[in-house]
Amino acid sequence: MIYVVRHGQTDWNKDRKMQGRMGLPLNEHGIQQAKALQDKLQKVKFDFVFSSPQERAVQTAEIITGVQAVVDDRLDVFDLGEADGLPVSEVRMAEFLPDSSIYKGIEETTEFVSRVFDFMKDLEKQCGDNELNVLIAGHRCTTGCIGAYFKGIPTDGNVLKFSSDTGDYKTYNF
Repeated sequence: MIYVVRHGQTDWNKDRKMQGRMGLPLNEHGIQQAKALQDKLQKVKFDFVFSSPQERAVQTAEIITGVQAVVDDRLDVFDLGEADGLPVSEVRMAEFLPDSSIYKGIEETTEFVSRVFDFMKDLEKQCGDNELNVLIAGHRCTTGCIGAYFKGIPTDGNVLKFSSDTGDYKTYNF
């Protein structure tokens, strides 16, 4: 079983700011969310624990499992470029992403999906048909993209609809 966890709350989540690679660690509520997941998943023996390199994701994975997460850069949050840290209400969007014609450094969607799918393909090869429990801690974008790996890319391209809320998870099987 693949447990795909969205990190717990940070102050930027709470303050409704765009949170990319300049994001913050978990706040107290986020730590409590991770501890609640720890309680909920305490009977699961995780064979592998992976995380985005962002501190908030690593914290979430390690609180839940009690083991050191293997960080994989392919699980990193979508690069928001110059929109990172701005109030959501002030950011000019192009559909569901910050407008790359306004903000420099916005990651290409196809590159983002490719790197997350690449991780998932490697994981699928590694796990094969074995009945392993794998925890993957990430972000709204990465957890949504992992959902799209299993369910397919939506016709509108918005993989965010497959994400769970902060401090929650979804499960999938290869």
